[in-house]
Amino acid sequence: MTRPLLLIDTDPGVDDALAILMAHAHADVIALSVAAGNVGLDHTVRNARKLVELLDVDTPVFAGCPSPLVRAPDEDAAFVHGADGFGDVGFPEPAPRAQAEHAALALLRISRERQGEITLVALGPLTNLALAVRLDPTLPQRIKRLVIMGGAVTGHGNTGKIPAEFNIGFDPEAAHVVFEAFPMFELVDWEATVRHAFPDDVYQAWSAQGDERARFFHAIFGTAREFNAKHERAGFIAADALAMAVAVDPSIVTRAETRHVAIELDGRLTRGATVVDWHGRLGGTPNARIVLDVDHARFGELIAAALGVPAA
Repeated sequence: MTRPLLLIDTDPGVDDALAILMAHAHADVIALSVAAGNVGLDHTVRNARKLVELLDVDTPVFAGCPSPLVRAPDEDAAFVHGADGFGDVGFPEPAPRAQAEHAALALLRISRERQGEITLVALGPLTNLALAVRLDPTLPQRIKRLVIMGGAVTGHGNTGKIPAEFNIGFDPEAAHVVFEAFPMFELVDWEATVRHAFPDDVYQAWSAQGDERARFFHAIFGTAREFNAKHERAGFIAADALAMAVAVDPSIVTRAETRHVAIELDGRLTRGATVVDWHGRLGGTPNARIVLDVDHARFGELIAAALGVPAA
């Protein structure tokens, strides 16, 4: 399998960390563009730099938007990921530095330099990508694939607004801009990630058998793991890693539906919801390939390799 060329837009975040480890194990990563989301921008950029240091790679990190496009967010996810986004482990200041160029400008520049080659993987709020599209509406024409982790396609979200998923709900206007701009993208939603959770004993085995990447991830995952246990989220839910699996190995998808998906911006109870026209009643052109199921065994293999687990 040819290694894809990835540009990852992210807000690390524990689950982003696993996805970024997976990306470097199975693909060529051209850059990390970083936004606020799970926690504030200072933390998310620092966490991206820490991952570059851990992996001993020269992947450039570009700091982007510190807040949503229009409205202040209702919440971040520090209560899940820890105040610093990495479980409040307290790791030392990483040596790699962020680049001076803004993430949105880096997205545009790299897309011109590598036109038609890049798989863009969006793991966080879509603020950087929306800003880039507004600066240059021709951006979608230069992207080979766009894979988005976001949404809850039947309304089973994970935020205070019941139908909304966190990444979309953090900046619904940005998601609206992106969903309108790209003629087709692949959507890996929260509900799919819950369906593809792994039993706790499988995760424990990976943690015990892996290398320094597994030890690092296990350390930062403690806060999120405790939160999941208290809130009846069964098993090991690897949300961003599922989107990354789809990005690095498209053949992993076993069931998908292509539909028109839009973002609710105004609803008192539904702001940030992903609205899927399942039955084609609204006349919109299908813009999203919604991933519903993947080869679960293959997904596990990709995670295990990213954590340094020896092949069986």
